[in-house]
Amino acid sequence: MLNECGVLVFAEQENGRIHGVVYELLGKGRELADRLKKSLCAILLGYNLWDEAKELIYYGADKVYLIDHPSLKDFDIVRYKHNIVKIVDEVKPDIFLIGATRIGRSLAPRVAAALKTGLTADCVDLDLDEEGNLIQIRPAFSGNIMAQIKTRTKPQMATVRYRIMKPLNRDPSRRGEIVVREPILLEKTGIEILDKIEIGGVNISEADVIVAAGRGLKSPEDFKILEELATLLGGVLGSSRPLVDAGWIGREHQVGFSGNVVKPKVYMAFGISGAPQHLFGMRDSDIIIAINKDPSAPIISVSDYYVIGDLYEIIHPLINEIKKVKGLVK
Repeated sequence: MLNECGVLVFAEQENGRIHGVVYELLGKGRELADRLKKSLCAILLGYNLWDEAKELIYYGADKVYLIDHPSLKDFDIVRYKHNIVKIVDEVKPDIFLIGATRIGRSLAPRVAAALKTGLTADCVDLDLDEEGNLIQIRPAFSGNIMAQIKTRTKPQMATVRYRIMKPLNRDPSRRGEIVVREPILLEKTGIEILDKIEIGGVNISEADVIVAAGRGLKSPEDFKILEELATLLGGVLGSSRPLVDAGWIGREHQVGFSGNVVKPKVYMAFGISGAPQHLFGMRDSDIIIAINKDPSAPIISVSDYYVIGDLYEIIHPLINEIKKVKGLVK
């Protein structure tokens, strides 16, 4: 195993569960580290996480820096920042990757500022130039172009969107090293967790079936029709940005580069023309089914199946047929 850490991944966890974006970052990190001919490392903070540290090795890490302490069980941005900066200063990676999650987006800029290095947010791809410098690729100008960004300082830091990269297959035969480090203990950080409340609503990024609507929907009340279909299919509602901006549905349902990137098994698009920003967010779905009046709509070209017609003439018979198959009506 190579000793020099080329790529370091922050292994975000919450309630002892590793976030899915971490495995995606390890997949991409493995590729980058191999090209650099250096090790892929991960840093994991929390409490009672030895088994999770082994999982990181099974998914591609050569070395896992584990800081395991009761004070790190719950996410405290000040404690996490100080402990992460200490490890980064020690291992001096060329590249440091963090998921563009709720936690990652708040943590990454603070770590970058402490390290006095640059940070590129919400990347959708990563590459290396001929000299081994990280090329950070992200949408710009409302998604009309993909900017390629390089930072002059090291580590080269980037946050990466979830559901973009491909994780490696889990390999329990992989061997790596778990390095336990003592935490930096801070008595008072100015942050105190009084209670934890489960957030309700939809987690569209994890959905296997998404039924989405666009400008072809005539009124916000008509989302109830799509919701009925989504419920029958065991799925969730999705939306293009204009309907979210109009206040017809919550932003947590928005699909696209400015909303959520999704990879469901089935994506059904009713009345969505397929602007580049939207296609970016759902193009990797396993099966894409589009219903649109316009045969030249861009979404038709990326669909596996499509129907040219009025969504209102199609969705009601579709719902009835599904109910018949499920034995809900005769």
